[in-house]
Amino acid sequence: MSQPVIIKSNKYGINLILDPDVPFQELLRCIADKFLESEKFFKNARMAISFEGRQLSEAEECQILDSIAQKTSIHIACIIDNDEVREQYTKQKLDECLSAESGNVGRFYKGTLRSGQVLECETSIIIIGDVNPGAKILSTGNIVILGALKGTAYAGASGNEACFVAALDMNPVQIKIGNIIGRSEDKGILASIRERKKVAAEPQVATISDGHILIEPITKNTFNNI
Repeated sequence: MSQPVIIKSNKYGINLILDPDVPFQELLRCIADKFLESEKFFKNARMAISFEGRQLSEAEECQILDSIAQKTSIHIACIIDNDEVREQYTKQKLDECLSAESGNVGRFYKGTLRSGQVLECETSIIIIGDVNPGAKILSTGNIVILGALKGTAYAGASGNEACFVAALDMNPVQIKIGNIIGRSEDKGILASIRERKKVAAEPQVATISDGHILIEPITKNTFNNI
């Protein structure tokens, strides 16, 4: 091989192609250097990893994962085998893992999202600022906006209909939770937002109830039932 370590993206994460003839400790240093070079491309990413070109022991795989964790902000969720049957099984488990974690892990974003901006997150997210018309947030978990939601919010993007969208000022163009969509122009529950805007804005939360988006004021007991 011309390079001892090659990083390639695949549909589940990254594939690490390793030179079979380089001593392992030297290879480990090359892996660390390679990931440091690629840090800006994979920063804070949560992904799976697969290995190719070299047979690794379980201990060697653990050393590689430890090195990546120490040198970068990349989160390796699991190792995917190159065998197709096992790969499909592992992908399913990875999806389940990320879906389950998304409701319990969160990130912060500080700033206003303006028209044309799209913010995507593989965990729940808290926005400190407004989401203006034409802006969009997409999260596999919950979405909390400490400001005004006037654009589009998509929670539970992995299909989780137990997620919610909360905002201090709820006036969205569209809200989607799991596979359920509600728009501000729709009749019914979301349309009542326009009527509520006649009074002072109040914190509200959107959840799914009986197959529809339900938006209601936030009280001290609201999240006990979510």
